[in-house]
Amino acid sequence: MKSPAERAIGAAIAEIISEYAEQGIHRTGTDVDNQSADWLMQRIEMLDVAATDTAFEFQRLQPITTRLLIGDSVILGEPLYDCHYTDGSGITGSIGELGSNADIGVIMALPFDAAPNVRLLYKARKAAQHKAIVVVTDSQLPEEGAALLNAEDFTAPFGPPVLQVANKHWIAIQAAIRVRLQVGLVLHCEYVKATARNVEAKIKGDRPELAPIVVMTPRSGWWMNASERGGGIACFLEIMRAVKSSPPKRDVIFTANTGHELGHTGLSLFLDNNPALIKNAHIWMHLGANFAAKFGPQVRLQYSDDESVRSLEPWLKQNGLTPSAITPIGQRPLGEARNVYDGQGRFVSILGGNGLFHHPADRWPEAVDLPVATKWVKAFTQLAVAEAGGSNR
Repeated sequence: MKSPAERAIGAAIAEIISEYAEQGIHRTGTDVDNQSADWLMQRIEMLDVAATDTAFEFQRLQPITTRLLIGDSVILGEPLYDCHYTDGSGITGSIGELGSNADIGVIMALPFDAAPNVRLLYKARKAAQHKAIVVVTDSQLPEEGAALLNAEDFTAPFGPPVLQVANKHWIAIQAAIRVRLQVGLVLHCEYVKATARNVEAKIKGDRPELAPIVVMTPRSGWWMNASERGGGIACFLEIMRAVKSSPPKRDVIFTANTGHELGHTGLSLFLDNNPALIKNAHIWMHLGANFAAKFGPQVRLQYSDDESVRSLEPWLKQNGLTPSAITPIGQRPLGEARNVYDGQGRFVSILGGNGLFHHPADRWPEAVDLPVATKWVKAFTQLAVAEAGGSNR
């Protein structure tokens, strides 16, 4: 039976995830993204912690017309956010499998960078072997809606236009490929001036000479991101509440960054503004994607060193948690932990798989495993309090 404290934590997590997901589509620099920053700052202030934001201007991609035309059929899709685009009239040509001699290449792919077909896509884009490319969301995901790829090269776009479409169109596209039909593709987009914001806070310790702890989580993404982002944001706030109520010895710095889906642009800004922090921090806690996912969660832990492993072990044991995978120490980690790794900082990181990754079906409450998410939040909160020098009562 759950204790009153555990029930309270679970209820708080549910409230945070539901509020976040119901705000709408969380793409960087949109109205929803900026309204969500306001909401998060209000949530931080409710914990009696001062919240600040750091704004940056950038050129946000605004789709205008994004579609594939097969005969009289119109297939709507989403652009890849780091490629080149067509004008309003688009292009016309033959359609075939990626790597063929067709004008428009087609590939089905899962929405994460390490997927084999995404690597093939990257090579084809670099080689510019097609006039345009269509990426069909893998059939493992729901047929309605496209699961979008992150734009790792958002600041340096390359390659031909790439349209991303739902897998419900796979049969029609395959039929067109078989007869090498002439099709049309329009990927007409524009760049508009936009502002995005990181949200930050700091709880001061009573021994400022000690190296600080940094707690970071991404807060943007392609869709509503209930299970992808919700767990990290809920954990971010629960750690803040617990550290505030158990005064720390070390300073604890919190940063919730936008720009995740655009090559970690928000985190890059934070690091540019705090260049010594990667190496100077006692440890970075990366609250990454999907550990709240109900479908195919496969929680993965990532550590910089053996000491960080030992620091988390007792809290995993206490909460009955075993990760599905552990990234080998020394291997470049996934998510924002890679930025800390590249800067030779210490870190402990949590993220996972998700059967609804980057898909519009990632909604509250259907996509979230609240009991499991609560356990992970509790373990990482206990870790943060202990590392900060507070007391886990």
